[in-house]
Amino acid sequence: MTRYMGTETEYGISTPSQQEASPIVTSTHAVVSYAAMRTGARSRWDYEDERPLSDARGFDLRRYRTVPVVDSDAVGIANVMTANGARYYVDHAHPEYSSPEVSNAWDAMIYDAAGDLVLRQSIADIQRLSDQGISLLKNHDPCPPLKIYKNNVDGKGASYGSHENYQYSRHTDFDAVVAGLIPFFVARQVIIGAGRLGIGEAGEEDGFQITQRADYFFQEISLETTLNRGIVNTRDEPHADANEFRRLHTIVGDANMSQYANFLKLGMTKLVLDAIEAGVDFSDLRLKDPVAELKHISHDLTLTHETTLIDARSLTALGILAEYRARVTPEDEVDEKVLELWDEIAADLARDPLSTADRLDWTAKYSLIKGYLDRGVPIGDAKLKLIDLQYTDIDPAKSLYHALVRKGRMKTLVGDDIIAAAVENPPKDSRAYFRGRITQKFPEHIKSASWQIVELEYDGVTVRYATPQVDALTEAEVGAAIDAAENPADLVARLRTAGIHPS
Repeated sequence: MTRYMGTETEYGISTPSQQEASPIVTSTHAVVSYAAMRTGARSRWDYEDERPLSDARGFDLRRYRTVPVVDSDAVGIANVMTANGARYYVDHAHPEYSSPEVSNAWDAMIYDAAGDLVLRQSIADIQRLSDQGISLLKNHDPCPPLKIYKNNVDGKGASYGSHENYQYSRHTDFDAVVAGLIPFFVARQVIIGAGRLGIGEAGEEDGFQITQRADYFFQEISLETTLNRGIVNTRDEPHADANEFRRLHTIVGDANMSQYANFLKLGMTKLVLDAIEAGVDFSDLRLKDPVAELKHISHDLTLTHETTLIDARSLTALGILAEYRARVTPEDEVDEKVLELWDEIAADLARDPLSTADRLDWTAKYSLIKGYLDRGVPIGDAKLKLIDLQYTDIDPAKSLYHALVRKGRMKTLVGDDIIAAAVENPPKDSRAYFRGRITQKFPEHIKSASWQIVELEYDGVTVRYATPQVDALTEAEVGAAIDAAENPADLVARLRTAGIHPS
């Protein structure tokens, strides 16, 4: 089975010239301006199939009835479908980019990076509108210039998410998924961590740690994503045929600037999930106290901390990862690339963690900070906190990550041209192709859309295309019809001829 996947990133947002500005309002400005400057129309997000409080363990914590369709202009709930099939919207007090569905970790890494470019375009849009004194929000002043960060903490006790999503079979035993993933999630942070200055939720203790998120998890499993977070999230919201699929909604990860870290985060997890579904047993790797070990590993920059397993054995994070590495099996060239880099990075981390500073976020960031520490700057100095923040600035002119790339001190896997193309073009091998191409060609005729649905409205007619299968309406199926269609009615007719009918 193809392992469809994607990412969701809530970006940090600030307005230095007006620090009192509401991030909910400024996030709405960002999304609405992007939509207005590019698509000419804002499709309404259809929430009918959203089930955020449905739990994989078999119960539903729904506390309210979701309104099926929400006004896309409303402050705090603005939405836009982008040309690449992604969803760009306001989630709480953050602009969020949810990438289109892709079939492999390589493409997932590329389309995640495309989100940074979407947000950079929003920054430029807001600047142009602000310079002209224009606001696209009714009854609101123009938005002040924006700063956007790809991080997960605000330094004041709040954390916001960078989530991964992996499709898997409804028939796979959920308990086996949980048991197999928890030790892996605890250990993988030594590769995928983004690095953070400060220990504790509010950074109340001076120090540097490997991840941004470890201090914000308190349970092994949980439905919650903002409070009482669990290492494995139990949300049962497949965004696909619920009789056939589940979606592993993974919240125990950091937002990555590094392409290596992001690719490995997605690729390693895909391989482990493949192994679990193939019946590989990981029960011997169960940890005695996973939540405590998550924090212990994040706080240990030497990577020598030994976790305690349920059977009283001890393994370091790299030792646990080695056990997983030995039990996973590649299925294609992307998997082979994941294993090649997994082996390379693990060996370098074991030899000298800082030898990976040209590929991993946490070691790159710590290498910058360590240079100041070695010169006597105290760990709590404001200058170091600025380094922590500026590393994640998505503006290449200000970002320390991008400065490292320009200087050849940070390696990449793909060039800027590949990422720019991913902003404008959807993946070809998933239903995101149809969603993205319709957004490009007939944006003013999209009545509403969601991951599973696209509704077109024209000539007083509404047609609805449902896509419960993620591998439906791909370029191979609908590309020629979309290319040739002169208007929505023509498209619907061409799709009918091809055997594709509205639901």
